[in-house]
Amino acid sequence: MAFIDELRFRAVAGRGGNGVVRWRHEKGKEFSGASGGNGGKGGDIFVQAVRDIQLLAKYKHKKGFFAGHGDPGQRDSKHGKNGEDTIIDLPIGSIITNLDTGKKYNLIKEGEKIQVLKGGRGGLGNEHFKASTNTTPYQSTPGVEGEQAHFYIELELVADAGLIGLPNAGKSSLLNELTNAKSKVANYEFTTLDPALGNMEGFIVADIPGLIEGASSGKGLGHKFLRHVRRTKLLLHCISLEQEDLKSVYKAIRAELKAFDPELTKKQEVIILTKTDTASVKKIEKEVKTFKKLQEHVFTVTILDDKSVKDLKDNLIKILRKV
Repeated sequence: MAFIDELRFRAVAGRGGNGVVRWRHEKGKEFSGASGGNGGKGGDIFVQAVRDIQLLAKYKHKKGFFAGHGDPGQRDSKHGKNGEDTIIDLPIGSIITNLDTGKKYNLIKEGEKIQVLKGGRGGLGNEHFKASTNTTPYQSTPGVEGEQAHFYIELELVADAGLIGLPNAGKSSLLNELTNAKSKVANYEFTTLDPALGNMEGFIVADIPGLIEGASSGKGLGHKFLRHVRRTKLLLHCISLEQEDLKSVYKAIRAELKAFDPELTKKQEVIILTKTDTASVKKIEKEVKTFKKLQEHVFTVTILDDKSVKDLKDNLIKILRKV
């Protein structure tokens, strides 16, 4: 299924049900009083954020979204049934624009639900018009049409986790292993770079290439890419065990991050020591102990060991569910 990050569609909220003219029937009195109920309210249109970045592709051939109509009022002063609401699931990070009014909505958090169109109100039954001067009213009003509009959806991906580190830290390879080829989203071209995005059990993981290669002086990263980086919830700090002085590498990256955007250094961070196949057990244990003093979450991995990758993936998912 092709990845789609923008979509247009029409949506129509439900029409309100008509009010009705009805009469109470009592013994000896055929028409003993007005009892026509009001019509039910038309259904509303909502948008809701879910973890499915492929959703827009599924809607590609859909003509529109329609909420249910309200039922007419009933006898014995009973209201008609309200029309069913329609909830349109959209990927987290969707920006919804009402093309008729210009109003915009943002879906940032999973489960967030926003009303974008209101259903029409129900009509009034003849009981509503009963008065001392009008004891047998024959009036009723029709239901009101629901709101309708055309919408434009633009997906501005919210990366749950961003891989940072030196170019030789194994970020790209790790991204491929954590997300696999089938769940790869797309390659977006930002100036001279091609950040890669992948789907890890519903969580978006982004490779942030060349972050420290002159990033703080403005080289390489364009504003469009920064838009995604700044919305990253968790930083996955990759450091290769091939390095001589891992702690110095870590400090250098942190310093560059701060110069690049101080807000990035405030984000929750996980340290991942990569390429364990290139280091001795003694060195791995020593480095883990060193970094545990700096961060709570420190993991080791090699893409040559499936179990190693699976353990890392499971741990990252647990953390992301709490972020």
